Amino acid sequence: METKQAITALAALAQESRLAVFRLLVQAGPSGMVASKIAEELAIPASSLSFHLKELTRADLIVPTQDGRFIIYATNFAVMNQLLAFLTANCCGGNPCTPVLGMQCTSNEAAAAEAIEQT
Repeated sequence: METKQAITALAALAQESRLAVFRLLVQAGPSGMVASKIAEELAIPASSLSFHLKELTRADLIVPTQDGRFIIYATNFAVMNQLLAFLTANCCGGNPCTPVLGMQCTSNEAAAAEAIEQT
């Protein structure tokens, strides 16, 4: 992922309603949801939701698919994973990260200092 694409995606997510929509669609999985269901779940007026869906689509974070009379919105998981990879590239200066309710970075120096403290 290029820096410009990451900035566009992060800007789209940097708004409370859009972040809520994106998280709801991630929970919905690949099958996605119709706009009316999203509006109902999040109590967002249709006119506002339309704007937020457009912004998330423009950032390529969600993909609209026509299904008869309805448009189903689903997370673009490939782009989501690219964004996560971009954000975590070179995590912890190349040292392994230990996931514990989040990422905790350990450096060789910190591990050595901890080993010395324990002796």
